[in-house]
Amino acid sequence: MAVVSPKKDIKDLAFDELKAELLAFGEPGFRAGQIFSWLYRKGKATFGEFSDISMGLKEKLETNYFIGRMDVAERRRSADGTEKFLFRLPDGPLIETVLIPSGKRRTVCLSTQAGCKFACVFCASGLDGFKRNLSPSEITGQVLFLRDTLDRELTNLVFMGMGEPLDNFDNLEKAVRIMNAREGMEVAARRMTISTCGLVPGIERLAELDLQMNLSLSLHAVTDRLRDKLMPVNRKYPLEKVVEACEAYLKSGGRMMTLEYILIKDVNDSRNDVEGLAGIARRLRAKVNIMAYNPVAGLDYAAPDEPALRAFIQWLKERKVHVTRRQSMGTEISAACGQLAGRAKSAGRHS
Repeated sequence: MAVVSPKKDIKDLAFDELKAELLAFGEPGFRAGQIFSWLYRKGKATFGEFSDISMGLKEKLETNYFIGRMDVAERRRSADGTEKFLFRLPDGPLIETVLIPSGKRRTVCLSTQAGCKFACVFCASGLDGFKRNLSPSEITGQVLFLRDTLDRELTNLVFMGMGEPLDNFDNLEKAVRIMNAREGMEVAARRMTISTCGLVPGIERLAELDLQMNLSLSLHAVTDRLRDKLMPVNRKYPLEKVVEACEAYLKSGGRMMTLEYILIKDVNDSRNDVEGLAGIARRLRAKVNIMAYNPVAGLDYAAPDEPALRAFIQWLKERKVHVTRRQSMGTEISAACGQLAGRAKSAGRHS
């Protein structure tokens, strides 16, 4: 007996992949452009709404594919306008997406994995372990839900949510290309930022792409000794190797570097830390994004007080570093990565 292949989410296919499959079905390649337009420009959720393709092709699509949708498990809105969405994936894991308004900007913080395997000691995302990578359709689906289902105007996409984007490189690349493509969402590369904890092979692969995206390095410590403690990935990819990979990325045509630095009281907030941070920033011609630690239940770290935070920023400015302060948005809705998913899972266990 022949085994019938299960349907697959059509949004997991890149444009060229969809075109190839249509040709194999005996359909002309230009149909791929029509289908992409319905999926990504017009945001349609059923094949029946594709009004410019034949019934025969619709039947082929229905037979071989489905159009997945994001399932909202919880939604919260902060007084500052930040909105957080907890999505439940078909096999059960929870992921988070955050919409952050700032002036005319509407930035979406996207997850790329369910959980995280890199166990940064101050982060909530990995507290419950790693579940799996997100598929391309699950990455793009977060954007489509906000844009089409909720009719939100979006200006910037940052891959800084749950998980390590460069650890899910193949699916990330496919999602980014769909977002960037003229036939897809047509989001400019300069409006997308990839964040990494310092995966050197991933940074090197990113440099080989023909996309001038922004790169953000989650730094948080300026010595191997402290970074080994805070971010275990540093034991495999030491700081100097990470910085060298970032330099190569910039030389390849990468658009801009940002150093993310979460300030933790009595951990990484000394004058020596300032000197090291300023040195790395100058070397990479990077701006530094400072944010006070957002306390996570069960983790023994604290945020610096306001005078200490301002002093740290001032010391950086005195060293000619371009520094910005990232405000902690949506604190009352658990907007930090992994917090809402962790609380939801804990509540489920207790109930």
